Amino acid sequence: MVLLPVFIISALAVLAVSLKNYRRNEVAGGCGCDFQSSSGDFDPSETAAIFMNTTIAAPLAVLPEPSGGQVLGDVSPEEKWIEVDLSEQKIIAWQGGEKFLESPVSSGKTGKTPTGEFNIWAKYKYTKMSGGSKENGTYYYLPNVPYTMYFYNSYGLHGTYWHNNFGHPMSHGCVNLPTVVAEKLFYWTTPILPSGKNTILADKDNKGTRVVIHD
Repeated sequence: MVLLPVFIISALAVLAVSLKNYRRNEVAGGCGCDFQSSSGDFDPSETAAIFMNTTIAAPLAVLPEPSGGQVLGDVSPEEKWIEVDLSEQKIIAWQGGEKFLESPVSSGKTGKTPTGEFNIWAKYKYTKMSGGSKENGTYYYLPNVPYTMYFYNSYGLHGTYWHNNFGHPMSHGCVNLPTVVAEKLFYWTTPILPSGKNTILADKDNKGTRVVIHD
């Protein structure tokens, strides 16, 4: 009679751990960002990175602040939106019916980039990403990834220092951008980043820019 309650308690404990891991994995999907430890600040102690099991140099200095601050443009935030064309491997930022910029990108290769309509829900000037598999040769550990704009769980648009093969799929699911392009989008999109801050979450008063991703 004593064994049954013990069995039930043990089963509930295992279920609780499984649910916790499921939620963590569900949120962490995409680029493998640890949101609990990410502050948006540059970490000078991180001097090495790993991409596809190969060690490379990580950024060693903070990127300069833009001289003009947040670029708001000549249209309202509601008229701004971002299009990612996976078949063409390119991104277009729209202001109403006019292009703000266009650039080649690298979308998911070892993981699929989600398609659909999203909104930027968080922006981090710097963040750390890790994932992949050492056994399969896809492991990556990338500190100080610049100008990250998350649009769906841990899937984001962000700058890239570990490759320059834009126009071809290269990522674990995120959309890799040339860093100069990511910087422009980071300060052009909403939510607006307050002066002196390195991270911001969207809310009802500071909504995120719409992102449309299609094949």
